[in-house]
Amino acid sequence: MQIISCLMIYGLMPAFSYASTGAYEAVLPENLKTAKDMCALVPCGEVFPDAASFSERLGNPPYVEAYSEQGGQKKLIGYVMLSTDITDTPAYSGKPVVTLIGMDIQGKFVGIKVLKHSEPILLLGIPESALLKFNQQYIGRSVADKIEVGPSRPAEGILGVDAISGATVTVIVQNQVMMAAGTAVAKQVGILAPTVRLQPDYKIKNKKYSWNELASLGSIKKILVHTEQVGLPKSDTPFIEMWFGDLNHPDVGISLLGEDNYQNLRAHLKEGEHAIFIIRSNGNESFKGSGFVRGGMYDRIRVKQGADSFTFRDLDYVNLYGVKAQGAPAYNESAIFIIRSQAFSPAYPWTLAFLGNRIDRATGTKSFANFEQTLWLADELLIGGRPQADTADAAWIGIWKSRALSIALFVLLLTSVTVAYAFREKLTRRSTLKNKWPVNLFKYSAWVLSIGFVGFGAMAQPSITQVLTWFHSILFQWTWSLFLSDPFIFVFWIFIILTVFLYGRGLFCGWLCPFGSLSEALYKVAGKIGLKRFQSHVPHAVHEKLKWLKYAIFLGLLSVSLFSMGLAEVLAEVEPFKTTFLVGITHRAWPYGLFVCVLLAVSLFIERPYCKYICPLGAALAIPSTFRWFGLKRKQDCNSCKACAVGCGSLAIDKNGRIDHRECLHCLDCMVLYTEPHACPPLAKERKQREKAGLRMTPIGKDGYFIPIQEIRNVPKAGPDPRMASEPVYPAHLTQSRGWVWLMQELKHHLWPWQRTAWQKNKIWQLTGFVVAGGVSLAWIFAAMGRLESGVIIALWFGWSMYELVLRMLSQRYVKEGPWWRTQYRYASLMDMFSYVCFKNLIIGAGLFLILKFFADLNV
Repeated sequence: MQIISCLMIYGLMPAFSYASTGAYEAVLPENLKTAKDMCALVPCGEVFPDAASFSERLGNPPYVEAYSEQGGQKKLIGYVMLSTDITDTPAYSGKPVVTLIGMDIQGKFVGIKVLKHSEPILLLGIPESALLKFNQQYIGRSVADKIEVGPSRPAEGILGVDAISGATVTVIVQNQVMMAAGTAVAKQVGILAPTVRLQPDYKIKNKKYSWNELASLGSIKKILVHTEQVGLPKSDTPFIEMWFGDLNHPDVGISLLGEDNYQNLRAHLKEGEHAIFIIRSNGNESFKGSGFVRGGMYDRIRVKQGADSFTFRDLDYVNLYGVKAQGAPAYNESAIFIIRSQAFSPAYPWTLAFLGNRIDRATGTKSFANFEQTLWLADELLIGGRPQADTADAAWIGIWKSRALSIALFVLLLTSVTVAYAFREKLTRRSTLKNKWPVNLFKYSAWVLSIGFVGFGAMAQPSITQVLTWFHSILFQWTWSLFLSDPFIFVFWIFIILTVFLYGRGLFCGWLCPFGSLSEALYKVAGKIGLKRFQSHVPHAVHEKLKWLKYAIFLGLLSVSLFSMGLAEVLAEVEPFKTTFLVGITHRAWPYGLFVCVLLAVSLFIERPYCKYICPLGAALAIPSTFRWFGLKRKQDCNSCKACAVGCGSLAIDKNGRIDHRECLHCLDCMVLYTEPHACPPLAKERKQREKAGLRMTPIGKDGYFIPIQEIRNVPKAGPDPRMASEPVYPAHLTQSRGWVWLMQELKHHLWPWQRTAWQKNKIWQLTGFVVAGGVSLAWIFAAMGRLESGVIIALWFGWSMYELVLRMLSQRYVKEGPWWRTQYRYASLMDMFSYVCFKNLIIGAGLFLILKFFADLNV
């Protein structure tokens, strides 16, 4: 039933996902950033309904004046600004929310309209109207107010605005955009006092610096943008390589321009004006752009200092006739730009931002990509050294501060559950088959808190989309701020990664996953209210086939994401998490709600059907669970006793009594039976023998048996040892080596899949492998030289992994059991080897990508 529902959702999803996209990826006029008459292109009247007319763009950064008409006379009543003219702060999607803002002459917001956004949550989950409703909270409030997302704090003078559940990062950034744009214009027009920065007191040595000396001083900086960073094919020629620097310090200015040109420039400048230079030393893209031709604005570049932003028009441009510094590179485009604002000071750090067009290869759509570099004059060039520079906290820091108490409670919850689970053996020894409360007290409490506090409260349900995002970030562009912007998810993933390697996926999936907890809680409650007679397990033979479905879904999503993250996010709606916790069933189109309802309805009769058969996140966590350090205990008699297997809700115990930790959800019922002398058949048998013979009862030892007494000793039945997931293997070169020899053999085992003993038997495969390995190695070399795209490398690496999987199954069919520093090995099933090869090569591949990126950055 749930599979049919899943397929139905996939079929209906496109129609409902794109039915009404509003401002999502809306197409804006190409000349919007440069047109003098901005209000001819965007509906300024909607954000300033009392205005009868509007001016052309004025000021720096630009704004538009709004006028009313009284008796045929125009009267200034306010201002309209385009947010991206002032700040391009990216939201959660990595792109800015383009917003039109109206503000009256007292500095109060009178209208707000979102022209374009790229937030997937506002396309597939939360209705766009929620963002519009959020923006309405600013109407009537002043730009002089201290406005933050969250509750008001009158004692601190903070006015709060309500967040959007599930889109907190988006609205926090939107708040920053609103206040930054309003403040920038308010300072220009005199509503707010302008920023005052101390002007520099230069230390003049009358020294001429070479180009390299200026670079080492930090007086000139480079911005290098590669073609692949803007969605174009990789090329030896960059998209643009540009140098920029300060022309205000006399020694620096003279070194760059020469004495005569520097003095001519100073004569051109008025008091309080400052000059910078830019040259293009490589690449075909212009930093000037074409906007200055149409509207007199250089729309590709912007200078930012603190909360202030400075753009340039044609009147701010001066010809650069030559760079005189020894060792300066050749260039084919150049300019000097004048910053005409008293708020700017060369003594403080400032940032040059270059705006390029990025092309999405999957859709062909264009978006803006921002590339920045910060310059700050060296201490030795300023009398008294650099001044104290106060920089605004990053958006994520504000989020962490505002939620400090909730984050602390969440960390306490995770820590408490981990500690309780670490003492699971003590808890299970105190439990019996009829009284499991020593365990269930902790487990059920974790369920309640994960559903209420974590799921519906903090909305911190981990998702497969985060796995895909992390994977892409490691391979392509890691951004810490993206992951730190949601503290609960960030902390949760640290917990998940650590516990998966310690115990497997079961601690998270079985105890703390909000949806999994909700699903099993419904199953337990249904059993208590009279539905137990209708509850049953999926037949084991069917289960063994269905459990692979979640792995197919995960690998399918991973493959799709390599070509289009947008499409992968749409297909990730196979997860019911967003509908259940982030948005709510009643706020989404009916197919999404129906999908969740079907899953929860089936959960009343089958224990955790979604977790066992569909969840791609569970599949992603199951793969590294193969190598967890600590597992649940088994004893020799488990190979013939079926008591635990019959009661296993996860169906994770096979016919030989072995536990598959990829499927185990750590209910701990088998651990309760392990030391229960009245319920565990081997223990019950020995207990009865001792009682009949009048022998004393000894405690149950760590091996799960009564501690032997002289009169009677338990003799376990022969058969497979269920304490390991499969039969032990003893590769001599690994199990008999010690110290550095073992470490080198271990490293060789992971990197070298061939064996001498397998050469004669599998000669064709061995030879093929050398050819494949050589080709892949050559591909990595070409990638290091910048001659091969990352997509090709990923495809080749995937092909090599599949070959290695086959080769190891033929010649090295064993994997490690337990921590890496031990020498326990066991026979590998296909899934064991698949998990090992995929996970190992993912780590190696990610490491190689990071190394290549590191050396590429050194050349920037």
